[in-house]
Amino acid sequence: MIDLFGILTRTLLALAPAPHAQPQKLVSIPLMGTPDAGVATEKAIVKTAPTATETVDKVQGFYAGIKQVTAQFRQTVTNVTFGSTKSSDGTVYIQKPGKMRWDYVEKRGDKVEFKKSFISNGAYLFVVEHDNKQVVKKNLNQDLMPVAVSFLYGKGDLKAEFNAELDTTGKYGGKDEVVLKLSPKAPSAQYKNLFLVVSPKDFHVTQSIIVDSSNNVNHFRFFAPNFTQALKDAWFEFDVKSVPSYRVIDADQQKPADKK
Repeated sequence: MIDLFGILTRTLLALAPAPHAQPQKLVSIPLMGTPDAGVATEKAIVKTAPTATETVDKVQGFYAGIKQVTAQFRQTVTNVTFGSTKSSDGTVYIQKPGKMRWDYVEKRGDKVEFKKSFISNGAYLFVVEHDNKQVVKKNLNQDLMPVAVSFLYGKGDLKAEFNAELDTTGKYGGKDEVVLKLSPKAPSAQYKNLFLVVSPKDFHVTQSIIVDSSNNVNHFRFFAPNFTQALKDAWFEFDVKSVPSYRVIDADQQKPADKK
């Protein structure tokens, strides 16, 4: 069977505005003003700072409490073996229950071309690759989405699958942002660590970083998230008849010998 969920986890993770918009400058949201003061104030700040467990709860609580989100993203993939880095831009749409769409686009002159899309209506997942003229279809009733993706629409339990700690190295995130370092409790071929950079204001994810077993890095940055914009159900549907010249692969019909 094609490892579609391995592809999904390696390729995706975290948030999506109007299609074709150019990425905007990422603005870190500062913490509320810190009072001027002595030991008592410092103790108060330390006391109220969320722990890793509390931060995970707040992140999951935020996404459990919203109905949809749209945002622009920039993905940067660094392959340490080959010393290469590649960036891609796009938009992502997420809507409960279990619907999502990730559109990868490329601007050439005045034109914007769709390069690849991940489209799910909650029952089926379609991976549409325009350059390869190929569509991969997967029945989600037989396999669940990885928790690292499904928590974005209020499903899955990050604490059940990951050990969490706060990352204070300063490698990821802005000065006042909170950074979670999540390590899978069970060995994973997809990731060694997952970092989530979250806003201290409301605990939505501003960046997600996957580090795999070979130390390759898949880094997503999210821009101008919109949690109130209404989304159309049609955006999460895909008809293979709309691309008659494309090869359609049913991932559920692949023989075990094809598994890689």
